[in-house]
Amino acid sequence: MKQRSLARNRLRRLSWLRFLLQLVSVAGAYVLAGIPAVLLLGQTNAGMLGSTVASMVAALLVARLWLASDGCLRHAWNLRPPVNMGRTLAFAALGTGAIIALFAIGHVVLDALGIAPIDVSLIIDLVVESPLSFALWIVLVAWFTAGLGEELLYRGFLMDRLMRLRGMRGRKWPAAIIQAALFGLPHLYQGWGGVLVTASIGLFLGWLRFANRGNLWACVLAHAAVDTIMLSLAYSQSLGWLT
Repeated sequence: MKQRSLARNRLRRLSWLRFLLQLVSVAGAYVLAGIPAVLLLGQTNAGMLGSTVASMVAALLVARLWLASDGCLRHAWNLRPPVNMGRTLAFAALGTGAIIALFAIGHVVLDALGIAPIDVSLIIDLVVESPLSFALWIVLVAWFTAGLGEELLYRGFLMDRLMRLRGMRGRKWPAAIIQAALFGLPHLYQGWGGVLVTASIGLFLGWLRFANRGNLWACVLAHAAVDTIMLSLAYSQSLGWLT
């Protein structure tokens, strides 16, 4: 009981108005920061990479300012070295396999429901342009933007904010479900299938953070590993190594 009380005390209350202000400012920074690269370079490889990275950097900077101002930075962005590295790596491996399984199951479910399959052709066409392009997408997108950035934003910033709201304070699963839904929506460019499957993955990643006592490393590693595998398979297929 004492530990539960201390845990709740760490979750300082957050008003709905302040939460909405934070959410809108982070989302606004993400959208606005990505526009200049596309305007200058168009929907080229350089333009899309520049836009993606700039958007994430801007969103993370604004999110960090909010977390620091509320005294919640270390709690929300828990990237401290894991106490048990073997356990963290095991959870990361479990997470990688589970996410790939969710993609496979999602494909079957979407087909059964008559929903169009996930369409990532816009990204894949850019990834497979050249070896340099492939390497840049792995480093800048799979590991920085998706693996690190999206975990800090969704499983870090957003889940922390939601669990401090009046009426939701300390309630893990409502926060996990809401962040998963918001995680899925930006993937609408992949079609509604992409939104639904990504949301289910977001929910699993929320659980993965809970299972690791708030530490984000298992989530970061699993997310980055899955994106690396998917992009590598697509690139191998473009070279004729896979059918």
